[in-house]
Amino acid sequence: MARSTTAARRYAEAAFELATRDDQLDQWGEGLAFAAQVLTDSRVLPRIDNPARPLAQRRELITKLLTGRVPDSVIRLAGLLAQRGSVDRIQGVATEYRRLLDRHRGIVEARVTSAQPLSADETEAVRAWVTKRTGKDVNLTANVDEGLIGGLTVRVGDTLLDASVRGRLERLRNQLVAGGRIS
Repeated sequence: MARSTTAARRYAEAAFELATRDDQLDQWGEGLAFAAQVLTDSRVLPRIDNPARPLAQRRELITKLLTGRVPDSVIRLAGLLAQRGSVDRIQGVATEYRRLLDRHRGIVEARVTSAQPLSADETEAVRAWVTKRTGKDVNLTANVDEGLIGGLTVRVGDTLLDASVRGRLERLRNQLVAGGRIS
């Protein structure tokens, strides 16, 4: 998995450089997302990622499916992935490209997980809190995990804020086991 992610990141970085050079950041992002959706479809991927099928036929199919919908550069990238037998990596490339684009634009990814679904006001309060804390715009994803019992967790990059009941109980248990003071 790590190798696949690393390869996807390298392709995405190269695509980002080209998109920056050509001033086509959004076109590349939209094109990669569309190509990933189309080419990883369960009816399409086996036909494109089949090394028994001649490369010319696989590239022709890619061109047919994507022409007029994505930049030509994205079609060439998909053809290169087909040549290397790794069209399935295009989803990872699209994801990594989106991450690079967000970072370029000063947007951070944050994931809030709560025991119950958050209301629109609560979601907006979490977004405002993360924005204030990071000084950046926030792309917030909300998830529900009933195992939290109550409260929530917020992950921004490698940082985790655990304000859940489960987390508090775990910290309390660890303090008791260690013989420390309870705060």
